[in-house]
Amino acid sequence: MTVSGATYLITGGSGFVGSHLVDALLGRGDSVTILDNLSTGRIENLSHVHHHPRLHFVQGSILDEFVVGELMRQCDVVVHLAAAVGVKLIVEEPLKSLVTNIRGSEIVIEAAHRYRKKILLASTSEIYGKNSAGPLREDADRVLGNPSVARWAYSTAKAVDEILANAYHRERDLPTITVRLFNTVGPRQSPAYGMVIPRLVRQALRGTALTVFGDGTQTRCFAHVADVVDALLRLLDDDAALGQTFNVGSADEVSILELAKLVIEHTGSTSAIDMIPYHEAYAPGFEDMVRRVPDTSKIHALTGWTPRRSLDDVLTETIAEARAELAASQR
Repeated sequence: MTVSGATYLITGGSGFVGSHLVDALLGRGDSVTILDNLSTGRIENLSHVHHHPRLHFVQGSILDEFVVGELMRQCDVVVHLAAAVGVKLIVEEPLKSLVTNIRGSEIVIEAAHRYRKKILLASTSEIYGKNSAGPLREDADRVLGNPSVARWAYSTAKAVDEILANAYHRERDLPTITVRLFNTVGPRQSPAYGMVIPRLVRQALRGTALTVFGDGTQTRCFAHVADVVDALLRLLDDDAALGQTFNVGSADEVSILELAKLVIEHTGSTSAIDMIPYHEAYAPGFEDMVRRVPDTSKIHALTGWTPRRSLDDVLTETIAEARAELAASQR
């Protein structure tokens, strides 16, 4: 079990999930060092804790072996969140995404082994590829398309990360935990990189048409970031989680078309909904999955974790934040 008052190294700690994890760790008395190159993270996500005496921010890359090694030496536990994220970024910059997600993770995991540090690796529901059966258990098959499709290259890169972590655990006794995050949403999530809820909310508040890709019947499950952080902390604090992989996400399904309608309802917008075919929204060959629902019985059985916040809670908070941003930009 991790002792309270530990020092955590969080790669990607100024990002959406990372900044909320920083808040939670500082709030319970831990110290936090963040390594982030700010390529997708935002320093504004940390503005409220910027001067906290137990927070240390380092602007740098997980590809810098010296920096990673030095910070790893000084910490007790590492949470590896830094990655190329979002469908849009992955599709538009596949090479950059591959280097970050494979070589970067290799450097972090190797350093964790060198200094014998517990590591929690953030993986993704993209691991399951086009497997639309559900709910998906951690041992479900991966169903992938052609390697030339950038989305499946990303899925494969994250699978390599998982395989590497598992190999270090089995062969070299590295204390690892792997977490597959499904759609995580809430305050501080950027509308960039293809994140659907913040994008739809901002379209609604501007009075522009809400864009739904494909036919809108594809379903997703959205977990509030506070619930996700709660799951991460429970796993970090339980030695029984070591060497295992866990799904973390909500099991409440909603179609993207229904989601757009809910956003309009919650914002009071008069916006229309535009259906955009995939071939217009993305490069040729883009593939999507019809359904993605997690089975979270494994983490519940170990830690008692279950999501407590609803999609309505998520929308209410996201809309309030977007309204404040919009008002500030118009001053």
